[in-house]
Amino acid sequence: MSTKTAPKRAHSTGSVSPLDSFFKISERGSTIAQEVRGGFVTFFAMAYILVVNPAILQNAIGEGSTITPAGIAAGTALVAGIVTILMGVVANFPLALAAGMGLNAVVAFTLVLGSGLSYQEAMGLIVWEGILITILVLTGFREAVFRAVPRQLKTAISVGIGLFIAFVGLVNAGIIRPSQGAPVELGVHGSLAGWPALVFVFGLLLTIVLYVRKVPGAILIGLLSSTALAVFIQFFVHLGPKNAENPTGWGQTVPELGALVAVPSFDSLGQVDLLGAVSKIGPIAVILLVFSLLLADFFDTMGTMVAVGGEAHLLDKEGNPPRSKQILLIDSLAAVFGGLGGVSSNTSYIESSAGVGEGARTGLASVVTGVLFLLSTFLAPVVELVPTEAASTALVFVGFLMMMQVTEIEWDKPEIAIPSFLTLAFMPFSYSITVGIGIGFITYTVIRAAKGEARHVHPLMWLTSLLFVFYFLLGPIQALLAG
Repeated sequence: MSTKTAPKRAHSTGSVSPLDSFFKISERGSTIAQEVRGGFVTFFAMAYILVVNPAILQNAIGEGSTITPAGIAAGTALVAGIVTILMGVVANFPLALAAGMGLNAVVAFTLVLGSGLSYQEAMGLIVWEGILITILVLTGFREAVFRAVPRQLKTAISVGIGLFIAFVGLVNAGIIRPSQGAPVELGVHGSLAGWPALVFVFGLLLTIVLYVRKVPGAILIGLLSSTALAVFIQFFVHLGPKNAENPTGWGQTVPELGALVAVPSFDSLGQVDLLGAVSKIGPIAVILLVFSLLLADFFDTMGTMVAVGGEAHLLDKEGNPPRSKQILLIDSLAAVFGGLGGVSSNTSYIESSAGVGEGARTGLASVVTGVLFLLSTFLAPVVELVPTEAASTALVFVGFLMMMQVTEIEWDKPEIAIPSFLTLAFMPFSYSITVGIGIGFITYTVIRAAKGEARHVHPLMWLTSLLFVFYFLLGPIQALLAG
């Protein structure tokens, strides 16, 4: 949606409630009902992390460890709930946080299996990364970098993230899959085969119909309706999880009715060793690993807050969201909390845009999402009822909503159009928000310099572009140092 269109202001004939006043709900053109509904949608769009994070991090659990996948799931929900509530209360922004996808894979496969660190030592590096990025916020550096980015490039980042999350939704739902003859293909051998595909198509079409009919809660209704259909199908068909032998099975969660409540075990909390990695792999290797974690976290959040703010019509004329320093501070502290909680770095989730698409405009939506995360430490079986195929309908539809901002980019100006195009292209194709931002930054800086306009590029854009060059060459640099 266009960031140039101001939200409608709600005019109240009576006194404003303390809740409305604190979160500026009416001022931002929202209602308490919208915020609650948006909070629910964001939670269900993100709930897959409670299943996926343990599945990834369990690869890093050593033999004889007291850490269990169930404990990681409970810790994931607990930390996500705390930091998301903090985002809502402190920053008053409709942004939810949880263990970062990609960052958790770095912990398991790069830090532990690749570098030989223990689970606790890997979490120690996550804590250090969080501390460093928090210092950058407190000194004003992180916000200064954010404000140095040209407005239209921020718009391109937002649109690129829309394409990225739509692609994520399609892949997670099994609608787009790897192919033997091409990089990807539609469904199974070019066909939408299997009951899960039907669940996704039903949910997405229902959401579209409700949206064009201007029915409030279209995204949430579509998500819950497709979940109900999935539970109904599973009750009679008994599909298993998707794998090589069962390509038309369910994705990351199987919508099977069972116990509704489970007692949580928080055995991942405090599983951290702050200094062990230095003695094991040396200070140079530690610095490079922490830097790579920091750079990914740094710019992922920047892109996410711009995308969510743009969709919520909360950006100023320069493309900056309100209280950006508080947003960045909570996000930075979330990395520290994630490491201390033994569940990997927590970061802002682009799935928050699903709740914004449902009407969320304030931090109250984040509080609702956070409370649902806390409750999910006990209600994990209920959360696991929502299959990936149902949750992905929200992601794909929100991708459309975010794509609508593409008209704000001046496509007749090469210095804007080319970096914007490459940002849009690289985010989904590289499956990384950070890569898309880095390519856009570097290209923008090179083009302005080639036109003799280097002095018009903000010094911080030069600095971050150089850092991205270093980031993209990190593998060869590490190989040279190892040799």
